[in-house]
Order: sequence, then C-alpha cells, then structure tokens
Amino acid sequence: MNSRRQFFAGAGTVAAAVAAGAVSRVALAALPEPVLQARADTMPPLVPNSGRPYNPVVTLNGWTLPWRMNNGVKEFHLVAEPVVREMAPGMKAHLWGYNGQSPGPTIEVVEGDRVRIFVTNKLPEHTSMHWHGQRLPNGMDGVSGLTQPSIQPGKTFVYEFVARRPGTFMYHPHADEMTQMAMGMMGLWVTHPKARHPQISEVDRDFCFLLASYDIDPGSYTPKIMTMIDFNLWTWNSRIFPGIDSLNVRHGDRVRMRIGNLTMTNHPIHVHGHEFEVTGTDGGPVPKSARWPEVTTDIGVGQMRQIEFVADEEGDWAMHCHKSHHTMNAMGHNVPTMIGVDHTGLAAKINKLIPDYMVMGERGMADMAEMEMPLPDNTVPMMTGQGPFGSVEMGGMFSVLKVRRDQKRGDYSDPGWFRHPPGTVAREWTGEPPGTARQPEVSGKTLAPLSASHSPDRDAVGPPLRGVELQVRKPGTSSHAGH
Repeated sequence: MNSRRQFFAGAGTVAAAVAAGAVSRVALAALPEPVLQARADTMPPLVPNSGRPYNPVVTLNGWTLPWRMNNGVKEFHLVAEPVVREMAPGMKAHLWGYNGQSPGPTIEVVEGDRVRIFVTNKLPEHTSMHWHGQRLPNGMDGVSGLTQPSIQPGKTFVYEFVARRPGTFMYHPHADEMTQMAMGMMGLWVTHPKARHPQISEVDRDFCFLLASYDIDPGSYTPKIMTMIDFNLWTWNSRIFPGIDSLNVRHGDRVRMRIGNLTMTNHPIHVHGHEFEVTGTDGGPVPKSARWPEVTTDIGVGQMRQIEFVADEEGDWAMHCHKSHHTMNAMGHNVPTMIGVDHTGLAAKINKLIPDYMVMGERGMADMAEMEMPLPDNTVPMMTGQGPFGSVEMGGMFSVLKVRRDQKRGDYSDPGWFRHPPGTVAREWTGEPPGTARQPEVSGKTLAPLSASHSPDRDAVGPPLRGVELQVRKPGTSSHAGH
C-alpha cells in the first residue's frame, strides 16, 4: 500500500467535495489521503486501532481500507480510477476499480458509526456511488440523476450517514451501470454489531468476496462492455483459478463466508466436506429457527449470503460454483463437441494446409488441461491448476478450503498440500475383480414369485390384510385425463 500526497492539484478540489452533502469546513480542511493497493494477494485482517473494536474480516485476494477518525466520524477515501488487475499468473486485465484494485477495498465499520466517505472520480466519464442494501438518507443513495448529480471527472463528492444495522453489503456505481460494473467497479462493505447479537455468532475466521463476470477475448486486456449473457471469465474478487487464493483455517474453527453476487446470473456455491447454514443476507441475520443444513446455496443477482460452519474435517476441500461452465476460463465457447470422432489421418492432412493444427476434444476436454499448446499473449488455459495428484482441470470460480490441525490461530498462510493418513486415499485396485451380483432371469412378463413374508395380502410388519378392496380407474374417467 502507498499514499499519494500529491494526488490533488489545484485549490478547487476541496471545494468540490461538498457536492453530495453538507460537511463542516473543518472536516474539509484536509481530505484523508487515498490509500492504494497494487498487489492481488490476500492481505491480513486490518485490526482496528481507533474507533469501536470488532473482529475484522479477511477479503479473499483483497484488503480492507484504512480510515481516520475526525471528531468521532470515521472517514474513508475511495478513488474511482482505471486499474490493472492480475486475474491469474500470466493474465492481466485493464479494468476500472477503486484505489488501485478491482474490486475496491472492503470497508469495515461498526453498527452506530457515523461514516464519511470521500469519492474522487479519476475516470474518463461521470460516476456515482450506491451503498447497496444500506439504510440511509435518500440523498446519499447514489443514483445519478435521481438522488444526486453525477460525479464528473476530476471532482470529489462526499457521502455521510450512520451505519444503522449490522450485516454484509456492497458498493457499486449507479451511473452508466452496465459499463462501469462490466469494467469491475464494485466493493464490499461490512458493518459489525456493536455488541453481542442474539442472531450473530462469534467466529474464528471471517472471509468475504464478490462474484463478478467478464468477457475478455483470449489475447486481449479490456472487457467487452456490451456483453449481456455470454461471459467467459467467472471470478471471485476479479480472480480466476488458479489465481484464487485458498481459504486456510484451523481445524475446529467456526468459519463465516460472506459472498456477494454482482454478475448477470445466479451461482450455486458448493462447499465439499462440510455442511453449513445460511446465517445472513444483505437484509440482515437469518433467525436461528429459520436455518437448515446445506452444502450448496444459490446466490441470485444482486444478493448477498453469509454461510457458517465448523471446519471439523481435515483436508483440502474443493469450493466452487456448481455451474460447470463457471469453473473454466476463456476459450471454452464455440468449441465443437468432437467426442467419438475418429481423427485418424485427418490431422496430418490438415497440417499440410494449416501448420501446427492439433485435434482437440476427441476423448473429452481433459486434454485441454495438459496439452502443450501455445496460447495468445495474456491468456490462461481453459482448465488449469496443479494439485498433489496432477492437474485439477478447473478454472474460474474455484478454490480450496484447507483445514489443518496444526494451523495456528490467526494464521492465514497457505499450509501446503494435505498429508493424507495411510489408507485414506482412493487407489487403483490390483486384485481380482469383484464378482457381479445379478437379478434372476425373468421370462416374458412373469415376475419371480414373492416370498411368503412379502405376500400381497400381508403388510410389511403386521398380520395378513383382510378385506382389501382394489379399485381400477379406467382412462378417461378422471378429470385429469391426459396429465
């Protein structure tokens, strides 16, 4: 992280900050310096050193924005600007974001905090800031043209309100929204409870990330902003596997994950090896009486879900969107299905016309993860990532939950691959093949006779049934005929 002390130039900058709300001249005497972040690593939790205490979150492949206290008000500074986001090793995207990254930094506050956020526009067009899911004055809601004038390039607006309820929220523009969100402008907001809450548990690990989708052609850098449904990069915090960090926890930890969806479709998020409960939405905590165990939760467009579980199964557990095409990277579209097609002699003939031609997909698409195929610049393979037993054959919205007994409390570092106890890994069978049990042959339509214990005039556990009347309804006699 670094600060830009010379970020502002000209005497009119401070005066422009009053466009979205009334703030005292004392508060505007000096804006908080914008803190920037260029790395795409998961940063340690930001433990508060001022204001009310809280248990901080960890943003997957992200960070929390520092603040300053000014006469009891928690002040933040967001800078909307073009950014370069490394989506995975070997692939960078030219996006729009905040403070050097897409998504922008997570904002953490405490219920009851008065919050003041300065938003400086360094984009080539106007913008605004909507605080998704928050209770606040109408004029702070951030809808350009409806609740406020747009923030023009080079201008700074200020938003001020009280964080009224605990929960997980999002921020994003409500100006040229299709373009700006397609370019990656979004971020997380977490409001912690000010005291113990009957519906909010204390947790040992608290992760958060946003779901976003992009359409970036192989070999290019900038998303197609007019795409509506045919996206080819499905991301967690604008990262794709194998660029998504693992979620590293201690065995026995109570874990919370806060997941927000700002894509154009729903995402069934699935966690292996554990059951969880949905404990909250962006509408607030879910009452304990309304929760049930799940292994997959579907997150709709514009929704937020909080899931919680006890990490009591050691190992490296997959975690991913269960839409299979969301766990692959670019190059997966418009590829014909060639399974079962005999290419014998065909590749040699085509190579005479097209040098370096190779056959793809005749045995399935797993070959794509292992073939040595030159890729366009700034492109990652469609399916990639290496595990301890070979290729993982995944991309996109995929990561690993690593549960370890020897992981120290508060340690979020990667423990490496899991060392399986002897005899606990699926293995090739080298003995005699097991015999196959078959049902007795049935001739024509005559079924094998039932045993006496399963006689039709006897129920499963009781004495013989007497006087059972069977009624047969002929077709056409029912009011539901044809259904």
